[in-house]
Amino acid sequence: MRFLPSTLLAVCLLLPVTRSTADEPSAGSVLQLQARSRTQTTADSGRWHSTTTTLNWKPRETCIIVCDMWDHHWCVPSEQRVAEMATHMNRVINAARARGVFIIHCPSDTMDAYTGHPARLRAINAAATETSPPLQNWVRLLPEREGTLPIDDSDGGCDCDPPVPSRRVWTRQHPGIEIQAEDAITDNDEAFRLMRERGIRNVIVMGVHTNMCVLGRPFSIRQMVLQGQNVVLVRDLTDTMYNPAKAPFVSHFSGNDLVTEHIEQFWCPSITSTDLSGEAPFRFRDDKRPHLAVVVSEPEYETEQSLTELRQELLKHYRVSMVYGDNGDGSLLPGADVITNADLLLLSVRRRTLMPRQLQLFRDFIASGKPVIGIRTSSHPFHLRNQPAPEGRADWPEFDLQVNGGRYTNHHGDGPVTLLEAAPGQQQHPLLSGIALEELTGRGSLYKVRPLADSTTPVLIGRIPDQEPEPVAWINRRADGGRTFYTSLGHRGDFAQPGFRRLLLNACDWLLHND
Repeated sequence: MRFLPSTLLAVCLLLPVTRSTADEPSAGSVLQLQARSRTQTTADSGRWHSTTTTLNWKPRETCIIVCDMWDHHWCVPSEQRVAEMATHMNRVINAARARGVFIIHCPSDTMDAYTGHPARLRAINAAATETSPPLQNWVRLLPEREGTLPIDDSDGGCDCDPPVPSRRVWTRQHPGIEIQAEDAITDNDEAFRLMRERGIRNVIVMGVHTNMCVLGRPFSIRQMVLQGQNVVLVRDLTDTMYNPAKAPFVSHFSGNDLVTEHIEQFWCPSITSTDLSGEAPFRFRDDKRPHLAVVVSEPEYETEQSLTELRQELLKHYRVSMVYGDNGDGSLLPGADVITNADLLLLSVRRRTLMPRQLQLFRDFIASGKPVIGIRTSSHPFHLRNQPAPEGRADWPEFDLQVNGGRYTNHHGDGPVTLLEAAPGQQQHPLLSGIALEELTGRGSLYKVRPLADSTTPVLIGRIPDQEPEPVAWINRRADGGRTFYTSLGHRGDFAQPGFRRLLLNACDWLLHND
């Protein structure tokens, strides 16, 4: 590309720009962004509702920040992920540009490569502006606002094997992302000066890395939020410097999700690139994690805590979305729409009557033949005892028989520990792999569930003194063709035993990988 002489171009950039109607983007005048954010279920609970609202932003008041999508990186897997993401990102940027969104490319430490470029000169010539608080070269983590990051990146976050030391190897932005003459290029406070100059109030951030530059740079999330800008992160067009050999010892992609959640909790909502391009969200080719939705709303057994703790183990292999009942009305499930795109549903719910639209989400998921895991009170999740649903609410009294294949009627009294044994012929079933049954007992009251439906296969049997044994865990082949694994275990004391946690992990794996 041949650039205009810098003096002439600088004059041109200062001239007012007039547009005819024909010059205006042909797309709609408003960007509709499905923004996901998080609020704590109760103060200091450490559990978060995930909810989505629609933002309507004017394109001419909106910019995209392309954060540090460099041509090279000292961490080879990171460089490879950037290269993989760049093609999709470029299409998203082109679509947004065509709608009138201003594009600001921010490949830090490479400004010499763009000397004389029209987009670079546009940033240099942006009018000075006062800021409060002052913009800094870097804003580090603010413990008083956001606590600590959910990952340990103290080793630099490189997931090479072995990790390599950091060094500056980048020279420019990745060539897969086009820079047009009407864009801007900067790596400092010129970005915000451009926003002020153009009346831009809305900032869309994409690029790398969430735990570092995406949060800390002078043009990125922390500083733009502190300046009062409306900010969203494009969560499918970002990555994290995280090494799975460090805490919390989850997959790289789960580490990326955890930092995105941290941003949604403490800084700004996130969207997917679909809102800008209409294409399916981007996904790294090596991210093969199935999506597990865990829905928890029961007041007796503290599974909101137990299953939240189990999530850390699940994140090694799965993308895990948590849905909790509302603190005031447990029959309201903020964020339940997430189950629509899940591959597996884990249910711990007791006697809730949902809004009809939310209950239909569960009916549709199950009718699709996808697998379900139910624990403890999920034998009676969506109906009240011997009474209909209140007006305006919906119930599903037949859930236990239709989905679980059980016939829960009541439970034995508290007190006796339930002794467990494999059902006849099931001693070698993969669901029991790695479990020492002689060390696993049921700590809650034994449920009365007999007789099971003919479509079931018992896996575990429970016994207490002076009572007939009861099935405690089984598989049901549903009428829709899908499978359910149900267990009446799920007491807090059950979760305290490694064997029960292993049973749930085995069930996830078996349901997803065995026809």
